[in-house]
Amino acid sequence: MKLVNEKGKLFGLINPVDLIILLVVIVVVAAIGVRLLGSQVADKVAPQVTLTAEVVIIGTPPRIQDEIARQDLIGQRIVAGNEYMPATITGIKTEPYIVQAFTDDGRIVDAVDPSKHDVVFTIETKVAKGTPSPKIGSQELRAGKTFILKTQTFESIGTIRYVQIDE
Repeated sequence: MKLVNEKGKLFGLINPVDLIILLVVIVVVAAIGVRLLGSQVADKVAPQVTLTAEVVIIGTPPRIQDEIARQDLIGQRIVAGNEYMPATITGIKTEPYIVQAFTDDGRIVDAVDPSKHDVVFTIETKVAKGTPSPKIGSQELRAGKTFILKTQTFESIGTIRYVQIDE
């Protein structure tokens, strides 16, 4: 049996040009299908749940506090590398920065720093339900880990205070 017969058909069944056109059409239709239905399929395979994390920048100096207030970072998306992540800053609050100080009699006491504050950011994102390693970009979200809090116009290193995953 010849590869191409006298009529120019591949294995006697189809013209090679028609075969190439058919394959291109199948690839295009598949690409459009994945583009349109991909997120729905991903949600069915691994449903998404809301993750809320609290990141604290401990002992933030006044000039950085002023910049955070000036930029109004609530609603800004988190950036990882050079891409926006599906994570948003949903809240910012300040808390007193507690430091330990020595008294004249040698005791160690907690004291409130008059100028520095702890700035607490609340971040929300979606993660796959039941994921063992929730992440934003390449950064894992676990209480106690450091986290690079980066938006388009702001970046600082904080500590993750807590992580809550809705079920």
